[in-house]
Amino acid sequence: MLFTQKKHVIDTPLVKRGQNVITLEDMRWRRCDIKTVQLVYPCMAKMEARSRGADDAWLVRDGFVTEGSTNNAHIITPAGKIVTRDLSTDILHGITRQTVLQCAQDLQLTVEERPFTIEEAENAAEAYSTCASGLVSPVVSINERLIGSGRPGPITASLRQIYIEKCRASAF
Repeated sequence: MLFTQKKHVIDTPLVKRGQNVITLEDMRWRRCDIKTVQLVYPCMAKMEARSRGADDAWLVRDGFVTEGSTNNAHIITPAGKIVTRDLSTDILHGITRQTVLQCAQDLQLTVEERPFTIEEAENAAEAYSTCASGLVSPVVSINERLIGSGRPGPITASLRQIYIEKCRASAF
């Protein structure tokens, strides 16, 4: 099955204000690295987030964030280090995630691929998610707790900008 839809991805209100996310238990099967049609739980998680007034949900297993309902989750520590889940069977190895991590290297930012807790995420200076349809999307609250200033942060904005530039350059 194939369908198309018109959607703005570069200049969106969500990117300007930032996402509000909640955390939910990750109840997916243990092979999340395989892209399948097994998307019922991620859809239910996103619906639950929306019913609670949030934009999305970050999933948690064994006390650690795995990924978002349809995206990879990232935090930026107060020291400016990007932390994102390491590649394993617990996450889908996103192409956007991979490219954004390359952008972080281009900006000479430190990246640490490891599990992180909800508490680390709630105490981060910045947070963002990555996916094909959202590119690099700032997260401004987790479980109603403001991240950093409660507004999209400068590192996230830089990563988004360089990612968009890289995508545009490769399209021509």
